[in-house]
Amino acid sequence: MPQPKTIAELKQSGYKSKTIKHELRDNLIEALKSGKSVFENIHGYEDSVIPDIERAILSGHNINLLGLRGQAKTRIARSMVNLLDEWLPIIAGSEINDDPFNPISHFAKQKIKELGDETPIDWVHRKDRFVEKLATPDVSVADLIGDIDPVKAFNLKLSYSDEQVIHFGIVPRSNRCIFVINELPDLQPRIQVSLFNILQEGDIQIRGFKLRLPLDIQFVFTANPEDYTNRGSIITPLKDRIGSQILTHYPKSIAIARTITKQEAKLSDNQKKMIGVPDLVIDLVEQIVVEARKSEYVDAKSGVSARLSISAFENLISTAERRAILSGDKTTMVRISDFEGVIPAITGKVEMVYEGEQEGPYNVAQTLIGKAIRTLFDKYCPPIEKSKKKGHETTNLYKHITNWFEKGNDLEINSLSSDKNYMQALNNVDSLAAFFDDHLRDAPQSEKYLWMEFILFGLAEHSKLSRNSINTGVQFKDLVGSMFEGMV
Repeated sequence: MPQPKTIAELKQSGYKSKTIKHELRDNLIEALKSGKSVFENIHGYEDSVIPDIERAILSGHNINLLGLRGQAKTRIARSMVNLLDEWLPIIAGSEINDDPFNPISHFAKQKIKELGDETPIDWVHRKDRFVEKLATPDVSVADLIGDIDPVKAFNLKLSYSDEQVIHFGIVPRSNRCIFVINELPDLQPRIQVSLFNILQEGDIQIRGFKLRLPLDIQFVFTANPEDYTNRGSIITPLKDRIGSQILTHYPKSIAIARTITKQEAKLSDNQKKMIGVPDLVIDLVEQIVVEARKSEYVDAKSGVSARLSISAFENLISTAERRAILSGDKTTMVRISDFEGVIPAITGKVEMVYEGEQEGPYNVAQTLIGKAIRTLFDKYCPPIEKSKKKGHETTNLYKHITNWFEKGNDLEINSLSSDKNYMQALNNVDSLAAFFDDHLRDAPQSEKYLWMEFILFGLAEHSKLSRNSINTGVQFKDLVGSMFEGMV
């Protein structure tokens, strides 16, 4: 922390005041010159959102981040704190972080008038210069701007028009700070009006008494496009006063989504040691989210948050952990059948359209998992119908596997079975292990049984096998035989 304790010492140190927008701009320029990353742990925005934010900061603009849920809007705003100076001097005791060289409140001006250069100062760390407010319909002007305090007026024997009887709201108290309003359209229009002059002139007005306070604030707003119709809108005059509106987006590739999920998932040290998580499993988690974003059952306007994949991944690991604890395995690997445990994460994270509500959240979740399995099966496994080099005949590479089921055999994978029983059950299926050895040579040998299980799930999604959820886990049977059983 810097040493100066009074205004005199601050002057001797050579400190020079600057607005928060100049502070952000200067530090961003230094970061760009040095190649230092300001927006750490934010992935997928390197060539889109982040350059827009940097241009807005260089322009000295207030910013509106517009995007669907789970697109790191708040995280971006919080990362801007890294562009602030580490320490900021203020008049000691000031409610609104008065600049020692440019005081604006009655309290600070009076202090300097009484003590002059001996006025004491405090230092505020940059982590304390970030203020966040969630916009809700019950937010009032008094909450944001302030109100007259009649008790203070009575005790000090002052008129209500005197600045000393004002109780400052959260905006004036955010002077010389980054102030974030999340979900801006949720603010009632009359509350948004109260922000006009602050953005434009720095004026605030409390109960008809105009108070000239040139506040120095970097505003960052966040908004969801869905809110413009469902819950409200950003009124045009306010929107006009926001310098830059920046559009956010979801990850553009599975690789970026995987990086985000791994970074954000909260796993215990025991889970990390105990549970093996192959790449196939992580890709499958992310593919579920991709399928949800293009599903006819899910409201595309509402969006599908990146939190779905994070919660699903955490649930998946916990499902495998619970199974290992109950079966007595000291370590284990995530299975495809463990994905039954991610359904609560899916049903709680997607907004259904009418067709989805009719189908039911559980069935929609099962459908999304199935579509994700089919997509990755087509990507990683040989095609089911493979044409010969000449002619129109096709050969089914999986025929030997499906033949075993056609003979009346079935396979049950118990959701709580030990690894030993799990592998033994898969080994019972003729030609399944041989297919892995012959056609999936690039897959790690340590993941052999996971891939064997994945093949069965993929065949079921391609209607080559019947897959049914049972109380103890999942059952695979011959498709035609299952149809006849249903008819009986």
